[in-house]
Amino acid sequence: MLMTTVPGENHYQVLGVAMTASTQEIKVAYRRAARLTHPDHGGDAERFRAVTLAYEVLVDDTARARYDASYGSGRGAGQRDGQGGWGSPSRDGFSTAWEAGMDSHATTRSSGPRPKAYDPAVFAPPLDLPGALLPADLAKLQMHGLPRKRGIFGAEARIRREQRTMQLLLRHVVAQQPSARLVNGLKAPDGKTHIDHAILAGYRLALIDSMVLPHGAYAWDGESLLHGGRAVLPPLLEHSVRHLQDLFPELHVTGWTMVLGPGDNLHEPVIDRRPGVAGGVEVANAAGTIRGLREFLANGPQPNVVHVPSLARLIRGMH
Repeated sequence: MLMTTVPGENHYQVLGVAMTASTQEIKVAYRRAARLTHPDHGGDAERFRAVTLAYEVLVDDTARARYDASYGSGRGAGQRDGQGGWGSPSRDGFSTAWEAGMDSHATTRSSGPRPKAYDPAVFAPPLDLPGALLPADLAKLQMHGLPRKRGIFGAEARIRREQRTMQLLLRHVVAQQPSARLVNGLKAPDGKTHIDHAILAGYRLALIDSMVLPHGAYAWDGESLLHGGRAVLPPLLEHSVRHLQDLFPELHVTGWTMVLGPGDNLHEPVIDRRPGVAGGVEVANAAGTIRGLREFLANGPQPNVVHVPSLARLIRGMH
């Protein structure tokens, strides 16, 4: 008999299929799971309801697209946590999982030295287990997706900026950490905006947007960039950070805005952080963003882990 509903489990996990599964594969998986869980055959009624709901959502293309746009959250499937309450982040907005350095899918810790960011990547759960959410060849790629046009009209300047940012992230951040996975072109959970880039490594997730400004010195006051009596608003990323933190309570989620200059100098423009500015999305030039991202991703509790369920959900969230 299959086990009862697992907290945080999503529809793909319930049916034991990859997030890239075809409709036919979903139908086959449903028939198998339904036989095992049906109460008339000694199965668990709660598990059977979860199997049926998962099938009804995933077999319908429109419903599946809506579900994927919500990043396949287990809580979105109407499941409750082990204490009977709706799954949610801890009081400060971050998950207790990363604070404790533990996760239900993580490999067992040894008494040896703490894993390093440059250690070979470890997949959690292992990719050779039945019902893996991602095919091994896809999970092992360090970059997923490319900048693309959105809607009828695509802004070429935006695409060039995103391509430039993507290459900087790939060369200076992702290439330095075997567990890092760069996902480009995400739909924001609100369904109205987009997230240009996200890097997952260990149990940490960084959302990155970018903008291009002329050379000069800018002061970041927590809301806008000030220069010569003019205020420039950066991309609105904080709402997406908060929303994804809620959808991924097992991760520590932050946001970064990379400010690019018109040339290739990564230290231009100069961004000064005004005293007293705390929290929120980090705003820095390319050099500062790269330095901050490398430090953030490398200092997680298990920086060499690729958390496969989180990666699979991010990939399904690409536009």
